[in-house]
Amino acid sequence: MKINEKKLELALILGMAISVFCAGFCGFAQEHDRITDTVFRLHILANSDSEEDQALKLKVRDAVLEESAYLFEGNASAEETAERVSLHLDEIKGVAERVIRENGADYGVNCEVTKMRFDNRVYDSVTMPAGDYTALRITIGEAKGKNWWCVMFPPLCLPAVTDIDEALEECGGVFTEEEIDMLQNPENYKCKFYFLELYQKLKDNICTDCAESTRKP
Repeated sequence: MKINEKKLELALILGMAISVFCAGFCGFAQEHDRITDTVFRLHILANSDSEEDQALKLKVRDAVLEESAYLFEGNASAEETAERVSLHLDEIKGVAERVIRENGADYGVNCEVTKMRFDNRVYDSVTMPAGDYTALRITIGEAKGKNWWCVMFPPLCLPAVTDIDEALEECGGVFTEEEIDMLQNPENYKCKFYFLELYQKLKDNICTDCAESTRKP
């Protein structure tokens, strides 16, 4: 009888522990999803990994950041920012093409606003968690070189800003205090990030399996 009572007690304790963890994890997952929905990113792929192509990629980056800065002024949301950028894709493409020609190359350029998957990325003192983000994606030539990325909204792109921590604090209202802590101190959330990554992989696999099953006759 006592053994059964012990088992019941352990089961109750385990159940309570799981409930507490799930409650905390769900809150963390919501904060993570809010970050991915709040941020608009820039992603540039170089033609190749040659020294010249990598240097050209950074020149394109600098010109795009400088000449498109007006698109990120005011208190627009990430969604509104994406809409603005979508309306000016030809202009942005023209900037990239001009820089490429000025540097003696003739690579083609493709610009698009798209939803794409990013892994965890460390950017100065900020770590952007893995997830699906809306981004301005610029591909140069064959796009087989290393990529460069940053956060265009809120405006955290270096070299457009000189101090990313200061820029993050100036975002006022874009991120909550908890979200800023998550971005600046990811080591405090290692366990939660680990389980979130497992959950996302499981969800992606389920969605893939469902899509494949619907295609079968």
